[in-house]
Amino acid sequence: MLLRQCLIGAAIVAAIYIANSVGGFVDLSTLSPTLQPAVLRTAVVRTSSAPAQPLPASSQPPPAMVQPPLAPSQPPLAMAQPPLAQPAPAQQPTQQPAQPAASAARSPAPQSAPQRAAPAPAAPAPRPFTYADVVQLARQRAANAYADLTPRLPASLAHLTYDQYQEIRFRPRFSLWRDQSLFEVQFFHRGFNFDRRVEISEVVNGVAHLIHYNPSWFDFGKLGALATHLPEHLGFAGFRIHYPLQTPAYKDELIVFLGASYFRVLGRNEVYGLSARGLAIDTASTKGEEFPWFTDFWLVKPGPQQRTLTLYALLDSKSITGAYEFDVEPGGITQVTVTEELFPRRKIAKLGIAPLTSMFLYGENPSSHRFDDYRPEVHDSDGLMIQSGSGEWMWRPLVNPRELEVNRFMDQHPLGFGLVQRDRDFDHYQDGVAQFERRPSYWVQPFGDWGKGGVELVEIPTDEEIHDNIVAYWVPSQPVDGTKPLRFKYLLSAYLTAPEWPPGGRVIATRTGDFSVDGTGAKSGNGARWVMIDYAGGDLDGLAESQPVKATITSSGGRVDRVGVQRLTGTDAWRVTFRVMPTDPKQPVDLRCYLALYGEALTETWIYQLASEE
Repeated sequence: MLLRQCLIGAAIVAAIYIANSVGGFVDLSTLSPTLQPAVLRTAVVRTSSAPAQPLPASSQPPPAMVQPPLAPSQPPLAMAQPPLAQPAPAQQPTQQPAQPAASAARSPAPQSAPQRAAPAPAAPAPRPFTYADVVQLARQRAANAYADLTPRLPASLAHLTYDQYQEIRFRPRFSLWRDQSLFEVQFFHRGFNFDRRVEISEVVNGVAHLIHYNPSWFDFGKLGALATHLPEHLGFAGFRIHYPLQTPAYKDELIVFLGASYFRVLGRNEVYGLSARGLAIDTASTKGEEFPWFTDFWLVKPGPQQRTLTLYALLDSKSITGAYEFDVEPGGITQVTVTEELFPRRKIAKLGIAPLTSMFLYGENPSSHRFDDYRPEVHDSDGLMIQSGSGEWMWRPLVNPRELEVNRFMDQHPLGFGLVQRDRDFDHYQDGVAQFERRPSYWVQPFGDWGKGGVELVEIPTDEEIHDNIVAYWVPSQPVDGTKPLRFKYLLSAYLTAPEWPPGGRVIATRTGDFSVDGTGAKSGNGARWVMIDYAGGDLDGLAESQPVKATITSSGGRVDRVGVQRLTGTDAWRVTFRVMPTDPKQPVDLRCYLALYGEALTETWIYQLASEE
């Protein structure tokens, strides 16, 4: 029962996964940078695991809404179809005052030349549609109660199976901007699990044009008869944008928006893996998660050789509305600048900013090998990486826990966080179809001061790789009281490798268990666990084995002994091993470790929660 309830929040992402085949606290604010010549100070770690009561079923994501009109006080927007003209009010006849009798006997005064009527003032030119208009729409929508106005999906589409839905394909020759730009847009048909209608408009020269549904744009395959019985205003479920990432001869998928506020973005030589989201509300809470939806999009038409693309989006849910601007720059590392302004309708217990969602079934750690699978590792991401406001780089290996785990790493003025696929060796996956070694990493860099808060990591138990069971996002310390708008801006980067993230040595493997490390075959026993961490890169490369590299290890909830550090023969990697004796065998132990030479940190800080069952 707990497993089913925990995985409800990932159900929508599982559907996206299918379609694309067609808190405990660590205070980071007090830490010193690991890449500076100073020994780190250790923060107190307090970690919470699954709540005593199981999570309830997540609330269903709200549907799209009809766009409200702008406030009458604003100048008219540049819209493709202006409103109908209103009839002028009938003029009332005017009466001239009576003239005195004496005036009639006087000679008429000389008549002046007749005055030409002043020309009527010209109507103000319509102003271009911009992000400011989306902000105004979000503000107006938040002033009213949430309403579900999405038209019901016809039963013929709602009851489609997965295989049937795959039959419906967009015809590329009808792509928006085809042969007009480096970018092209294709649309997703509504049906199967994608029942919400998304309003999509094109902005050309500042004028917004609604894009109307046309069944001829789709190939229905074996479902050809279905196309003759669809409503005229069916609309779309989402869209994807193509761009010549690999070669000028073919435009690859670059970014896709489909389902709730989810979107995926690719850099060069990457395949789809993890997802980003517009917003997360009450994730992993006992009241159930609320899923906001992007209900409206405006795609700004780029120039013929323009290499960047701008689009706007309107987000809505029972608790909040939001205006978003996405500025997309494709490349080896594709970067998306996200600007958002949020308007809460009511108090929100936990608001997740820049949420990332991924899948981790198991990795190289032998304690996680509870699956009968030929593949050595199965995951879209293998770690959470954080750069704290103090500049410290941290690496938290992901786990597939036996119970829901929620940890929040407290910080202020964060410099970055992300879910990373660090292992790029095909031999470590052995899956030529999934190509896990090509799944992208997402790195979030905040713009401006995000203040105090924390990066929250949610790890949900799962037995199947179709479920996204990992979530990470920033949670502001300032409560959302439902009265003040919130503004955030950040850069989202999709990449395979980036030597600057982090700039020093990095963790390449984590192993835990009751195993022998001295070659004798003797195990630790007495509830103790061994930990083995491999580091490589940065100043570790080429460092002689004779150098006195030391491991700085701290723990909370247990005692550490038998620490060893050695360079692995024939490689530039360095290995740290140590034994952990839990204070309470039923409670987890929180650990931190980094390598240093003569007091100078050489690596990022490894942080880990050694669960009682490991």
